[in-house]
Amino acid sequence: MSALSPSDKDAIRQAYTAITDARGLTPRWGQRQMIAEVANTLARLIPSLEAADGGSPIAVIEAGTGTGKTIAYVIPALVMARALNKRLVIATATVALQEQLVHKDLPDIKKGSGLDFSFQLAKGRRRYLCLSQLDRLMARESGGGQTMGLYPDEVSPALARDALESYGLMLDALARGDWDGDRDNWSAPINDADWFPVTADQGQCSGRRCPNIRNCSFYRARDGLQEADVVVTNHDLVLSDLALGGGAILTPPEDTIYIFDEGHHLPDKALNHFASFCRLPSTVSWLGDSRKALAKGAPLLSTLPGLNAVLEPLPALFDDLQLRVQQIAEKAAVIMAGAGDFEEQLRFEGGVVPDDLQQAMASLASQWARLNGRLITLEAGIDDALEDESFASVRDELEAWQMAAGGMLVRAEGVLSLFKDFAADAAEESPPRARWLKRRADDEELAIDLHCSHILAADILREQLWERAAGVILTSATMTALGSFDRFRARSGVPDDGRYKIVASPFDYSKATLHIPAMRSEPGDAAAHTQELIELLPDLLDAREGSLVLFSSRRQMNDVFDGVPGEWRSRILRQDDYSKQEILRRHRETIDDARGAAIFGLASFAEGVDLPGGYCQHVVIAKLPFAVPDNPVDAALAEWLEAQGRNAFMEISVPDAALKLVQASGRLLRTETDAGRVTLMDRRVITRRYGRAILDSLPPFQRCIG
Repeated sequence: MSALSPSDKDAIRQAYTAITDARGLTPRWGQRQMIAEVANTLARLIPSLEAADGGSPIAVIEAGTGTGKTIAYVIPALVMARALNKRLVIATATVALQEQLVHKDLPDIKKGSGLDFSFQLAKGRRRYLCLSQLDRLMARESGGGQTMGLYPDEVSPALARDALESYGLMLDALARGDWDGDRDNWSAPINDADWFPVTADQGQCSGRRCPNIRNCSFYRARDGLQEADVVVTNHDLVLSDLALGGGAILTPPEDTIYIFDEGHHLPDKALNHFASFCRLPSTVSWLGDSRKALAKGAPLLSTLPGLNAVLEPLPALFDDLQLRVQQIAEKAAVIMAGAGDFEEQLRFEGGVVPDDLQQAMASLASQWARLNGRLITLEAGIDDALEDESFASVRDELEAWQMAAGGMLVRAEGVLSLFKDFAADAAEESPPRARWLKRRADDEELAIDLHCSHILAADILREQLWERAAGVILTSATMTALGSFDRFRARSGVPDDGRYKIVASPFDYSKATLHIPAMRSEPGDAAAHTQELIELLPDLLDAREGSLVLFSSRRQMNDVFDGVPGEWRSRILRQDDYSKQEILRRHRETIDDARGAAIFGLASFAEGVDLPGGYCQHVVIAKLPFAVPDNPVDAALAEWLEAQGRNAFMEISVPDAALKLVQASGRLLRTETDAGRVTLMDRRVITRRYGRAILDSLPPFQRCIG
């Protein structure tokens, strides 16, 4: 850590020594390597020639299972963040890891390291009750007002009696101080249809002008973030904040050091977050609902300065847009019909939209932009009126309209983004974006959704994150594929001058065996492969052990389950029969009772599942986890690579399968004392040219090849 000041070095060493001593742990070589890597990366932010080595303050660190990476990134990042006067934000991909950080890891580090720091969990607005929305909803139900849903196709206008009773209980709990308005802290389950109407997004929230601001659960939580040294959140909230310009919820990126745990998910999260889509039939309905709502509000809104001229042309504009969107839906239906009656989605090759649809989209986008402009003016006019004392007598109504106008604008902006994306010239994009139509499972003939997405997140993350953040650390147990960072670098756009490090796991992999049994079939013959799994599994699985059997296909999982002997079915917990957490609970309970048990699961059980010791002594992987070729984004990426004369299978499919196989086999050894075996029921790792590369990317298990 030569780039660090002596005081920073001492602070990191003392904290690490203190926590290992407090826990009675032996310092791990990999953990110390990672501490040094994080510290030296963030030292690039020190404004001195001695500290700066010309590289980006960004590190990508693959830390094998058992490294103890939380300690390894928290201690140096916290010390450096304080030295540089930056906020530390730790973002995870899963709720389970967030809860572990907040409830266990960070309290333990604070207690054992001697570092005094505060931390808080950050969530989005939709996780908190909005009192203003609830007030208006209750008023509507009692006949005293109206509300307008942001997505009327997703939210039922009629509330069930039990939902109203729940709202009353929530208000009582808030008044007593027994609840903080956080959905995750509510004592009883509440479904999305009941929760969604009593929350607000960025557009609907009136912020500090809201009459309920003093009791606002979201703002109370947000105010606490400004005082916390460490903020724990998820990847999606970081991306949402960046999309809003940065600093809207979290601290500005320029003042923030980000740690992305489970960092291999970030590129896909970014693609999903910045994708656009439009539901055509519901957009037509929404335009009609908006026209009616504004007609009812016109007597009040037209009295506000300058708004009469804004409102007057809106009915005709809504009618015109309804007609245009309906015409787009009809064009999309004709295109879908040409693809075949049974096709659920149609991707446009090269991202090129048919000329007539593209031209219609360009015309629609131009007209839709007029609607956006008028909604912006409407919202601004209502905001100004709320500041004007002469409108104090109608303040409650104006506040309701401020939220409604904000919600309308949010949806209108999202729809406009999609229309612009479909009107764009794919020939000017490199790589071209994926564009596709998807038929919804509705009876309505024109129930078609339009989608558009980048196929690589490199440009998104470069613009939003790499060029703006003070510093970034990305880590997980699977940052590489086939032993290289190339896959992640291509997808994420992480600068080449960032730091890249592989920290080996401390586990003794000689305690585990990789078994590839002799088989007659290969997965390419699905029926024969499934039948052979049915024949082999009863002998491969030990009825006294805890086992995890992972499938890439739900159909194969169900067929194998139905085909194994009845005495085995009674020992198997199958995904979809219960929730994931319930399956894991039942499995652990069975093993604790000294009985054998097996879990049949899909991809969600191949990552993030922790079954140490006797809970999992055998992992069976039915076949190499090659991606299902129906993902439009992956298909568009493969198409683009092939157009350049590159081998998409070797550049995408093989590295992706290798990474997923490492994740799946990683379910076996969870502690340094664990042992067991991984059985791969797919001989393509031996018989195919690419197999050796996949096989060599796995941990150094002992091998038993039939």
